[in-house]
Amino acid sequence: MNEITFRAMGSEIYCAVDSKHRRVKERLERVPAMFEAWEKTLSRFRADSELSQLNSRSGESVRVSDTLWRVLQWAQRAQEWSDGLVTPLVLNALEAAGYTHSFHAAQNNSALTNAYPPQGNAVNPLPRWEMNSTTHSIRVEPGARLDLGGVAKGWAAEQTAQYLGEVGATMVDAGGDMVMHASPRWEGAWYVGIENPFAPDDDAGPVLQITRGAVATSGRDYRKWTRDGVPAHHLIDPRTNLPAVTDVLTATVIAPTILQAEVAAKVTLLLGSGQALAWLQSQRELAARLILENREIVMTQEMEKFLV
Repeated sequence: MNEITFRAMGSEIYCAVDSKHRRVKERLERVPAMFEAWEKTLSRFRADSELSQLNSRSGESVRVSDTLWRVLQWAQRAQEWSDGLVTPLVLNALEAAGYTHSFHAAQNNSALTNAYPPQGNAVNPLPRWEMNSTTHSIRVEPGARLDLGGVAKGWAAEQTAQYLGEVGATMVDAGGDMVMHASPRWEGAWYVGIENPFAPDDDAGPVLQITRGAVATSGRDYRKWTRDGVPAHHLIDPRTNLPAVTDVLTATVIAPTILQAEVAAKVTLLLGSGQALAWLQSQRELAARLILENREIVMTQEMEKFLV
């Protein structure tokens, strides 16, 4: 097995390729540079990124690069499929909640705690953003700003899996966004452990067996902090513009594509277990396992097929 591990987009990135192709090592070595280039375009934490420049020109029609255009297309599809629950129009709310720096960097200081005054519960209508396919330009309503977060990471994982998949069976894990391109020869499937958020160092948790497709885990167990004694996290509910109030601690979703898995995992967190399970059961392509705040574990019937 050929492997590489590195940090990018605020996460640990792991890529594995099961192949004896002569260019496997060369391709793996190129992947960190690919992520660096994408981060320069898509990161809201870099003042000089293309996304930051777009956000500084809200209200204007701005022509964007092909990379940013393609990721924004993913974000648009995510918003449409989730009926607006998963939207990039949450940057103002994220910063208001205190998420102003890359979480990995902010763990060493207090940057996440008191950067902005607390927000009230007044909810404004979700601002609009428009994509002009003729000019490849974007216009966001004045004052609104975009955060591409998990969508960008999932998109990067998908691009990497396609690139490495040209030389062999591939698995890419971008901070919990996982894409499997074909099955490895040595086992016939990829094996993925599900972390217990109450005991993250425990390796005795359930294991998934997947031949191809995608897995995404979303949770409020890692990117979390406290503001004035009140717990906060990075999953913004656009219906309130505040961190979501939900009984779901983590949600792991298996889907044909990483976009589906990423969106479904977030929708599950935002809806809470009651509504989410009904929604998940109506999506026959999805399998999900939820860990609730009270430590209860619930899953869809489809998920049982993937458990080892």
